Amino acid sequence: MLFKKIAIAAAVATTLAFVGCAKKTEDAVADATAAASEATEAASEAAVAADAATAEVASQADAAAADAAASASDATAAAADATAAASAAQ
Repeated sequence: MLFKKIAIAAAVATTLAFVGCAKKTEDAVADATAAASEATEAASEAAVAADAATAEVASQADAAAADAAASASDATAAAADATAAASAAQ
């Protein structure tokens, strides 16, 4: 009779252990899914921020290129004026 009680207690303990492990596994899966969802959302936000930064940098680069072209044009005109003055001085 004692052996039967021990066997039943062992069976109950084993069943409870498996049920407890199953719940922990389900919780871990839910946590992993939530973490993956958050990571995907963060990656999407990072991609949007990178696109915005790229657009900003491109806009600034275009403005700098326009300024450089204007400065080059001014320098070319000044060089032409200097060449003309040097020719007139000779």
